[in-house]
Amino acid sequence: QRAALCRGADAQMAAGDLGELLVPYMPTIRVPKSGDRVYKTECAFSYDSPDSEGGLYVCMNTFLGFGREHIERHYRKTGQCVYLHLKRHVIEKVPGASGGALPKRRNAKLFLDLETSSDLNSDDFEYEDEAKLIIFPDHYEISLPNIEELPGLVTIACDALLSAKSPYRKQEPDSWEEELQASKHAKTLVQLDNGVRIPPSGWKCSKCDLRENLWLNLTDGSVLCGKWFFDGSGGNGHAMEHYKETGYPLAVKLGTITPDGADVYSFDEEEPVLDPHIAKHLAHFGIDMLQMQVTENGLRDNDIKPRVSEWEVIQEAGVKLKPMYGPGYTGMKNLGNSCYLNAVMQAIFSIPEFQRAYVGNLPRIFDYSPLDPTQDFNTQMAKLGHGLLSGQYSKPPMKSELIEQVMKEEHKPQHNGISPRMFKAFISKGHPEFSSNRQQDAQEFFLHLINLVERNPVGSENPSDVFRFLVEERTQCCQSRKVRYTERVDYIMQLPVALEAATNKDELIAYELKRREAEAARRPLPELVRARIPFSACLQAFSEPSNVEDFWSSALQAKSAGVKTSRFASFPEYLVVQIKKFTFGLDWIPKKLDVSIDMPDFLDIGHLRARGLQPGEEELPDIAPPIVIPDDPKVDEIRLSYFRTPFLVALDIDESSVMQLAEMGFPLEACRKAVYYTGNLGAEVAFNWIIAHMEEPDFAEPLVIPAFGEVASSGAAALGAVGLDNQPPEEMVAIIISMGFQRNLAIQALKATNNNLERALEWIFSHADPEEESDPALDTMDMENNANANILAETGSEGPRIKDGPGRYELFGFISHMGTSTMSGHYVCHLRKEGRWVIYNDLRVCASERPPKDLGYIYFYHRIPS
Repeated sequence: QRAALCRGADAQMAAGDLGELLVPYMPTIRVPKSGDRVYKTECAFSYDSPDSEGGLYVCMNTFLGFGREHIERHYRKTGQCVYLHLKRHVIEKVPGASGGALPKRRNAKLFLDLETSSDLNSDDFEYEDEAKLIIFPDHYEISLPNIEELPGLVTIACDALLSAKSPYRKQEPDSWEEELQASKHAKTLVQLDNGVRIPPSGWKCSKCDLRENLWLNLTDGSVLCGKWFFDGSGGNGHAMEHYKETGYPLAVKLGTITPDGADVYSFDEEEPVLDPHIAKHLAHFGIDMLQMQVTENGLRDNDIKPRVSEWEVIQEAGVKLKPMYGPGYTGMKNLGNSCYLNAVMQAIFSIPEFQRAYVGNLPRIFDYSPLDPTQDFNTQMAKLGHGLLSGQYSKPPMKSELIEQVMKEEHKPQHNGISPRMFKAFISKGHPEFSSNRQQDAQEFFLHLINLVERNPVGSENPSDVFRFLVEERTQCCQSRKVRYTERVDYIMQLPVALEAATNKDELIAYELKRREAEAARRPLPELVRARIPFSACLQAFSEPSNVEDFWSSALQAKSAGVKTSRFASFPEYLVVQIKKFTFGLDWIPKKLDVSIDMPDFLDIGHLRARGLQPGEEELPDIAPPIVIPDDPKVDEIRLSYFRTPFLVALDIDESSVMQLAEMGFPLEACRKAVYYTGNLGAEVAFNWIIAHMEEPDFAEPLVIPAFGEVASSGAAALGAVGLDNQPPEEMVAIIISMGFQRNLAIQALKATNNNLERALEWIFSHADPEEESDPALDTMDMENNANANILAETGSEGPRIKDGPGRYELFGFISHMGTSTMSGHYVCHLRKEGRWVIYNDLRVCASERPPKDLGYIYFYHRIPS
């Protein structure tokens, strides 16, 4: 009814009354200042925008945007009455009005950051932008511009808001495409007549033999590797070095050359540029643009047709896929290397527990959201979940017979997919990797998301509990044969790739010989042959004992050989399996194993159930390894002065644990700190430290070993030192909390074991019913001292939350990666819905015809009920 009032003439105010009407609201109207975020392109609670049917309402005080369904909520909560209503109309052009140019904007000053719809024929339609001031609760309208009648402050505020840049501008590398300028060197570029001709394939850097991220210098034809500065790929920077030596300014990226253009970079101008004469410049080196097709590996299209690349198989290229629409079939826009986020979130919101926690509780979450809902995790999760599951942004195109009739009046654009800008901005805030535009590891992002879910509980149950399980680790001293059993919390089963078990070894050897011959002769590469690995071999490799590097035996009081086996102390409701395809080469560059594994639709891992201490086994004594202090002539003096002269405590860092963590995608320095601060207790304990600390600003900073005299310092925590106030070190408390235990239980266990982390964990598991009496001081040391303390707000003292059951599972989804490493490439998600497989490839959501289950990276299994 109020919306109808907006359209009526009765809602219009006489020009002379406008100033008087706005006087009561003047104190609430603000002019955006530098640093203010103006959300004029997206609703804080939904994916409505000025393109939506109801437009967007922007608060003139907070500069938050709201769709028509949510504006009343903000008005009731804040009492704010004045909003700027923004609406974009798409109308049919007058014949011959634009001569086929791009859609013009009649009000060029409005909505400068809005994207144009690629679904429209630019020759037939154009945009018309509209802005109004709306005064609640009576919905009075004041059309803009109306400079003469409006008070000066209001005019300035409206003008500043309309011209404000999007708060996400820095996050969108695709904005480069809109802003690329012709290089000043393009017209006068000098090309050396040195006889260089560029072959159609077999490229490599002339200085380091790198075969990816290669750039052709347009002056002398040098082919050199790039750096991270442009597209996120790795390189040694030889192209930049060449420019510094020669001053030759322009280079084109090999593999991006198509009849439509190519990626050109100007070293002198330090940015991507346009080269209007690119066809001429490439022809100088024998490259015909009209014959080129963009490929990932730099080969022409006709060179790679015989090959079965993972890009084609995983994306089901060459097969006509039927688009899917409606609830649960909504795509997500790629914001520039954000496909890892899209794939993970599609999988997450296919799980009923997450659907109930966020979408099922959406009214309550929205009603109790803070004044700035863009900075609230649960609000943004509920918004994303509703966007994906409601079907509101996944509507099929209109029937062809209705299009002409509708277009004559006004085009109502269909919402196909959502753009998760606000979600990505919030969830990646403060994270050195996810806040960048570089490609990331989907597994690392999954754990980052689970950490945020744990820290922001919603309702009585935490939805991340469905992934949580306990791992029993059995460590045995090979000399004394004594054992130690420990348990830890985990969310992912990491499955090694058993390359030695490949069933097609002869084919692999033959392919490798042919590949080397083709590269040497600069011929097209032979058809790809992947190693075919039985899943059973990978499962066997997971269950086999592994050597423990630098093992210290408490039975021998010395270093000895040790082996460790892992078993499931509990089975989760949803089992996430990561195939450990990524490893490090000899050059320390992450690489991927391109293998095919016959992942089963039905999985039974019941035989991996932990059994605990067996009859006849003898436990290792509860003795901690000694603290090693370096030989230093100043030690005696230091001991005398104690706190006056700090010294460093030497502690060997287990490099094998560091590398295990680094292979997961975590920064190397963060891995070193995690292993150091957890006292070399293994990669699993260090992993929990990472999860608890990855939000800290110095997370990836180099390790600085603290002074001995620092009370409750990180170093003291790693060594089990006791603070002067007899309070356990905060680092140790955080580690135990990150494993899923309450803060007071962590402190009690550490005090009972003289701050020995390993013994404290054993104490917790052996004291299922803690003592009735607790230290009153512990009750007052609450969550303000530790951001992770609320992880177990709903957890009792019985230990970590688990949903144990049988170990029989059925596959319902998997995430696949294309590319050579986690630093580059593309992610796609396949999910089984309503009895069939569906592929989620960013905005494209289609029925899958050939789901590549053997090429996945992360698999999602659901427990089969007994």
